[in-house]
Amino acid sequence: MRGWWQELAGLVLPVDCAGCGAVRVLVCAGCREALSGAGAGPVRPSPRPEGLPVVHAAAVYEGGVRALLLAHKERGALPLAGVLGEALAGAVLAGRPRDAGGPVRTGPGPEPGPASAEVALVPVPSARRQVRARGHDPARRIALAAAGRLRRAGVPARVAPVLRLRRAVADQAGLGARQRRENLAGALTVCRDGARLTDGARIVLVDDLVTTGATLAEAARAVRSAGLTAGPGDGLRAAVVAAPADSFRWLPGAVPRRPATRTGQKSRE
Repeated sequence: MRGWWQELAGLVLPVDCAGCGAVRVLVCAGCREALSGAGAGPVRPSPRPEGLPVVHAAAVYEGGVRALLLAHKERGALPLAGVLGEALAGAVLAGRPRDAGGPVRTGPGPEPGPASAEVALVPVPSARRQVRARGHDPARRIALAAAGRLRRAGVPARVAPVLRLRRAVADQAGLGARQRRENLAGALTVCRDGARLTDGARIVLVDDLVTTGATLAEAARAVRSAGLTAGPGDGLRAAVVAAPADSFRWLPGAVPRRPATRTGQKSRE
């Protein structure tokens, strides 16, 4: 009921941009541009956790992008899932292997050229207590929006929520990289129907944000342990809406991103 009322309120009540505060617009043109995926590319936390797959991010986690993600995740601004899902779809497209089919059209309408391999977006799950507190599962909601955007671009895509937490974990906020790895070690598992739900598709792990990479590394371990991929060199990939500017800089030849200028809550990745 809480989620239903939040969505209804977002449709009928005047709102300001959750990213920058521009009046009477859900997401202003400037914040949409920041999430457009024009700068999507590979990111790598440092230190890089063992087993972390190649990760692509659509935007730098700063300014309006950061505010939009927090509004959706922590304050229940559910209508933002559409624009965040579009950004996630851009990151998925940026990380597609070269053999995944012909060029992808980013605008509306069918994609020309040969059919692409189906993509299974596997969202990182939130703890049940967090879902109850927030009234929704942020990563799964964004993944559903991203799958729709990919299908409109001509890429067969579906959401495969196959990951489950098999034990309680501490809140990640305030934990360092090593502490996050220890907190999450062995915490995720694949559900009984995991193989069926991902059969015949390219698996892409998805989340709203990557910081230390501990969450995605644990998700990759669980997927590999369940035999859904061939092994460490399996080409498993991940995509996120945003990553810190430092993550882009660590890559060879990367153009340094403008450092964040706003402060606020710590990441809960």
